[in-house]
Amino acid sequence: MDLIGEDLLHNILSRLPAESCASAACVNRSWNLIINRLLTLPNLSSALSCHPCLQGAVDEAVDKVLARPIRPQFVIASIGPSFDLEEAQCLVQWDTWEDNKAHENFRDEDEGVLVTVGFLPGLTVDLIPLKKTRGLMTENFVRSIRERSFSRSGSSPMGILLFSDEDIDIKPVLAKLDYAFSSETAIVGDAGSKFLYQDGKAISPSNSRVSSSAAVALLFSRDTGKPPGVGETQFHVMLSTGVSPIGPKYKAVYVKAVSHDNSTRLMATTDEIDFNMDGETILDPIYDELGDHTHSRTLYVGVTKMRKCTSRHVDTNWIFMREFQMVLRGDYEYLYVHGDGIKSYDSFQFYHANSDLARASCNNVSNKMKLLKQDLNHLTDDHSISNGSMGMQKKSVFGGMMFACYGRGKLYFGKPNVDASPFLENFPGVTFSGTYCNGEIAHGDFSLYENGSKEHSSTRCSLHEFSTVYLVMSYTSPTLPQH
Repeated sequence: MDLIGEDLLHNILSRLPAESCASAACVNRSWNLIINRLLTLPNLSSALSCHPCLQGAVDEAVDKVLARPIRPQFVIASIGPSFDLEEAQCLVQWDTWEDNKAHENFRDEDEGVLVTVGFLPGLTVDLIPLKKTRGLMTENFVRSIRERSFSRSGSSPMGILLFSDEDIDIKPVLAKLDYAFSSETAIVGDAGSKFLYQDGKAISPSNSRVSSSAAVALLFSRDTGKPPGVGETQFHVMLSTGVSPIGPKYKAVYVKAVSHDNSTRLMATTDEIDFNMDGETILDPIYDELGDHTHSRTLYVGVTKMRKCTSRHVDTNWIFMREFQMVLRGDYEYLYVHGDGIKSYDSFQFYHANSDLARASCNNVSNKMKLLKQDLNHLTDDHSISNGSMGMQKKSVFGGMMFACYGRGKLYFGKPNVDASPFLENFPGVTFSGTYCNGEIAHGDFSLYENGSKEHSSTRCSLHEFSTVYLVMSYTSPTLPQH
């Protein structure tokens, strides 16, 4: 075998399934060195099986993701609602590898298993649960993330994949995370899932009385102890919006939270109207403008809040936040919206799902991905030129993930794969995974909701509606000497 040459042997070994590759690494030292080099390359592997039997679906998906050499740092498995979550957990066992199970509400496939396995060079991966006793342990959660990241890298996290239980209000947690970490930390995920997770010790269901975890975070930190020859992984977050504003801006008055049904009732005024308007007075002109006299449209209020935020490691400050809350109904007394957190004199505007806007927003995301690809190629060329004969680097996108609102998809756009098209068109052949969500997480300064207004241009928004969040992963190879 040694006579065939290292390049050809490298080619052969790179085609082996993961388990066979692990066995081959034990043959001799030269094979071990080649396979170790293979396993230091970035790798995101994903497979979907729509087999009607859970066992068959798991087997098929796992066989596909392990069809090439990989050293998994994390595994995410999403299952269709017709399958049992705990049974799927028992079937997919990864020994001591971190493991998260998110139970999504697929529109088109009740039966399905999606498995995503990842290895991100230059990063370490930890699993941090958000515990709940009588309330959410938010401060402990944020502190655990910060302390774990600083112990790994001496800096803030590179990224956080967050999955939260559908029965909790994750918005206060997201506000705390948004304030505690800068926009350089990519925070994306699903705010409405049922999940199980495994950190190599025990399986912990989100609704267990023992574990009582309201959310779980996959934490990605820079690895300061990475061996020589390992490059850098970077995250790029992009957002396709799907709701557009309608009607004037209002100011909430006489606000009262109703705890038994997790709603808020309120009245409102505008700059032109100085009396308190009831729910019917507020909603009727909105539905008239929409041309929906049956009141069947899904409406949200986008509330702009100015709040004093505190964190143990960050100075107290005032920030503007944008939160979306679904409109429930309106009567001759009040406007009713889902959730709480609105205060008197908070300003808000109505938003409605808009497929034309969503399609245009997908095109904007596609253009951003095209620019990213051009920038990566440009950086590669510049580095090669500037270093001359000293060395060269390669920068490329090796994977991506998508978190899309379950209200989008084929029925929303009138054709399939609109949400996936920005990535598929710009990075054909690159692994792309995703799931439908009931609340899409992406923190950052999203002035696109301001509709051209410069007021509160630095408004923060972390939880979105009728949107699609994209996480693009790129890799910069270490500097290689030129011959």
